Amino acid sequence: MSLEHPARRAGLASQAAVRAKRKDEWLDLFASDARVEDPVGISPYDPVGEGHSGHEAIAAFWDKAIEPSRIEFTWADSFACGREAAFTGTIRSTRAGMVVEVDLVAVYRVNADGKIVALRAFWELDRARITPSRQDTTWPPVLPV
Repeated sequence: MSLEHPARRAGLASQAAVRAKRKDEWLDLFASDARVEDPVGISPYDPVGEGHSGHEAIAAFWDKAIEPSRIEFTWADSFACGREAAFTGTIRSTRAGMVVEVDLVAVYRVNADGKIVALRAFWELDRARITPSRQDTTWPPVLPV
């Protein structure tokens, strides 16, 4: 896997900024007219299904979906072609005492300057695996004696 491909490099930088909770660094990776669709189509964060376009909307998506969660990526593989890179694997999000894992394909497209113009994540909400977080202070549950 070559890290020299601009879309793969941008995708990995995006994921690193998300893991480290560096919102400004993450936003700087996107072109001013970029669109984020995570997931593609209608979702709780995108009831119209048109994605989040431009830095202001992408920043609002961060505030709702990324900021309150601890997010980890486990990639099985990635494929870089043209100005795009697709990552296949699992994303794990810990939030409010719950862990949500979902298998996905995340596709990053960059412009000639290496800025992300599109981030499209393909995953299905009804296939998400939800479990209590082991980092939740109530885990394991305390049973009455």
